[in-house]
Amino acid sequence: MMLCLVRKKGLEPPRREALEPKSSASTNSATFAQDLLSFLTPAFYRKPPASARGARLFSTPCPQESACFANIIRRSPVTSPFVPVDHYENFPVASWLLPAALRRPIEVIYAFARTADDFADEGSRPASERLELLGGYERQLDALAAGNRSEDPLFQDLAGIIAQYQLPIGLFRDLLDAFKQDVTQTRYKDFDELLDYCRRSANPIGRLLLHLYGKTAPENLQWSDHICSALQLINHWQDVAVDWQKNETGRVYLPQDDLARFGLADRDIASATCSASWQQMMAFQCARARSMMLAGKPLGSVLTGRIGLELRAIVAGGLTILDKIDAERGDVFRHRPQLSKWDWLRIGPRVLLNA
Repeated sequence: MMLCLVRKKGLEPPRREALEPKSSASTNSATFAQDLLSFLTPAFYRKPPASARGARLFSTPCPQESACFANIIRRSPVTSPFVPVDHYENFPVASWLLPAALRRPIEVIYAFARTADDFADEGSRPASERLELLGGYERQLDALAAGNRSEDPLFQDLAGIIAQYQLPIGLFRDLLDAFKQDVTQTRYKDFDELLDYCRRSANPIGRLLLHLYGKTAPENLQWSDHICSALQLINHWQDVAVDWQKNETGRVYLPQDDLARFGLADRDIASATCSASWQQMMAFQCARARSMMLAGKPLGSVLTGRIGLELRAIVAGGLTILDKIDAERGDVFRHRPQLSKWDWLRIGPRVLLNA
């Protein structure tokens, strides 16, 4: 079910070459199940939303034309076998598992999150420019909330789906807030602070999808939050080494108090030292993410049909990544966990039988 848009690599389909992993806020979970079914069904490509077909996707001036993300959703055989996206995504969006009527709204949400996340995390822009681009998106949301019509094709599409499905605009604001935080913050003092980041960077997408599906019972929203936050954490644990390369001071999502409690510090990440203390710390983090994922697992039984199938595959894939990290004793420096074709072939029958 979840789009949980936090774009990370390692849970990728084996049909494409690896690109640089990305561990910032946006695209955390779109569809594990789509990767699985890419081995079982023909590929298809959908016509992208008008907002993604060559249109400028933001309203603030773009200092460098090459930085304009105008073709975020497009048909391309070198990306996902299913999804017309310009970026690699862990969980390609708009899977055929999703009801056909919802694929376009999901593509529009994806375009919003993908472009905003790229403002925060791609290229070599200074922080001030990144924040201004994100501020442009905030101003567009403010105008949309006030009932004003945007000249930006993306926000025209966004206004349409927000009105049609009564999507809470605050969830889009939360995403932008998390993207801004990725520009300005590189350390998290404790797990609570990290979870607050997950609340804004990952959980909004799961909640938006539940609104699209009309499944917004309080317990569903809570289960969705558990799954999305768990996926965000799993992505962070996968990409400890990658995040360290994000800027001159490194980006570290591991809680600082946990590092200190195990006698670790930034120097252990910089030196890629997989000591006994590091192994114990990573085992602790994986256990915490696993517990959170399992806490949200009941949602896969509550949601029926294609949506439930997709969600069960997402949960199974995330748990498999944790198993792989544990199998390498936390050495994500030398053995970054990825889901292979064979992993999906093992996951697939379990998911289908449980349906």
